[in-house]
Amino acid sequence: MVEIELKYAIPDKNTAEDIWRDSHLAQIEEAGSREKLPFKAAYFDTDDGVLAASDIAFRVRLEGSRVVAALKWAGKCEGALHTREEINVPIDGEACLIMPDSAIFKESGVGRQMMALIEGRQLASIMEVGFLRRRLRVDTGESLIEVSIDVGEIVADSGTLPICELELELFSGSQESLVELGNELAKRYSLTPESRSKYFRGLVLSGKAPADMAQAAASPVGAL
Repeated sequence: MVEIELKYAIPDKNTAEDIWRDSHLAQIEEAGSREKLPFKAAYFDTDDGVLAASDIAFRVRLEGSRVVAALKWAGKCEGALHTREEINVPIDGEACLIMPDSAIFKESGVGRQMMALIEGRQLASIMEVGFLRRRLRVDTGESLIEVSIDVGEIVADSGTLPICELELELFSGSQESLVELGNELAKRYSLTPESRSKYFRGLVLSGKAPADMAQAAASPVGAL
């Protein structure tokens, strides 16, 4: 599955509130789609960072009451626009937030590639990400788009980074319509395109970004 989304940094929490109450979004939102959910995620890698070096991100996330494991790879970004391949697998129990089984994705080719890369070594959490996500779906007439506002923080052994950002994910329809909505909101609320994913920012924070990408904000891993 290819995920296509726009990411923008929101300047402050007051602006985040204004976006949540935006009158145009309210006019085109799908009835009953508006919700607030606490998200808690952990990202895993080997001690020597073999997954990050291979542009692969292994994430387990608690989404409200659901636990979902995700494998992401082949990330690309151009300004605010991020595209990447990903697999999501619902799993049982929050224990996987501490010690996930690498065989979760064994039915997929990239999952088997990941298992070959780690060669049976123990995976360990390299960062945690916690935030409140407020989201709704909108229908532009050309596309169905999920609008998410995330406020929280990235936590690594070396410190924390705040999160205050807008994500627009294309569910169906045209990428042009997605970009049009993103440009409209960015102009209205003075948003800055965010070329770095939460994962990449966490890698940099923890000092675990591969050396050849540590200084490149728009690297392939930056889009994961």
